[in-house]
Amino acid sequence: MAALTRYADLARPHVLALFRAVVGFLFACHGASSLFGIFGGSMGTGATVHTGVWPYWYAAVIQLACGVLVLAGLITRPAALLASGSMAYAYFVEHQSDALLPLQNHGELSAMFSWTFLLLVFTGPGTFALDHLLPTRPKPAPAPTAS
Repeated sequence: MAALTRYADLARPHVLALFRAVVGFLFACHGASSLFGIFGGSMGTGATVHTGVWPYWYAAVIQLACGVLVLAGLITRPAALLASGSMAYAYFVEHQSDALLPLQNHGELSAMFSWTFLLLVFTGPGTFALDHLLPTRPKPAPAPTAS
């Protein structure tokens, strides 16, 4: 058991990067299907959402943009936070009114994406992320204390 824990700890940043990339890709596919009618189109209808229609078109833009950013690991935490919030909105506004539980109101995907992206806000992007190429802000020098 200790060996499994040790190997899992060593692999954590790499598996997290793979997790982030897969989730970002799946999320971007949802946005692309709604905006461009590919992969079965919006909600499997083959159609696209009409430009500017609240909340569907805006949700699709967020899905595509945040999905690509998370996939690439670029500004991962802000993109994941926006994606999580949009999926929480989708669950509570679009699905919750139909029934209480996600299995009853067909909100499983919204709930899972919301919690998944919230997890990425706190874990960060893992390895192989473009975030690692961004310059970091210098930390301010500590203020002098009176002695």
